[in-house]
Amino acid sequence: MPAKLLLLGAVRALCVWAAFGAQPTTAATAETEKTAILDVIQHMQEAWNGGDFRGYMAGFKNPDVVFVSGGRFQDGWQGTLDHYIRDYGSSPEARGTLRFYDIHIEILAPDAAQLISRYELLRPQHPQYGINTRLMRKVQGRWVIALNHVSSTETPP
Repeated sequence: MPAKLLLLGAVRALCVWAAFGAQPTTAATAETEKTAILDVIQHMQEAWNGGDFRGYMAGFKNPDVVFVSGGRFQDGWQGTLDHYIRDYGSSPEARGTLRFYDIHIEILAPDAAQLISRYELLRPQHPQYGINTRLMRKVQGRWVIALNHVSSTETPP
């Protein structure tokens, strides 16, 4: 009887692996997914630069994005939006011009990717330069940022 249970367990494990872990990601599929992720980042950049903070936040998982910046956690999606409006929304000068570059994406699974990029937020007072580390998740067919970690400085690289 224990041998049958072991065999049954092995068959179940194989079925789970076949259903979830064995989906090959072809080079073409990976490139398609990377392009979709880059589109999200481009839209976010355009929305920020146009003063559309809600449009910028559309790139984040709502409501439970994990956002880490300045050594602390932001308060989810709404708290992050509130922070952007409060701290950057008073004028185009306060908002500045945002640019993401040196973007590197690694597809981890059909519904998960890692994105690391540099960014600059150019504005007259307190410009920011830094690195974003992001866990992207595909939710209902759409890529969103589930975890965002920002490391920034006011000193240009």
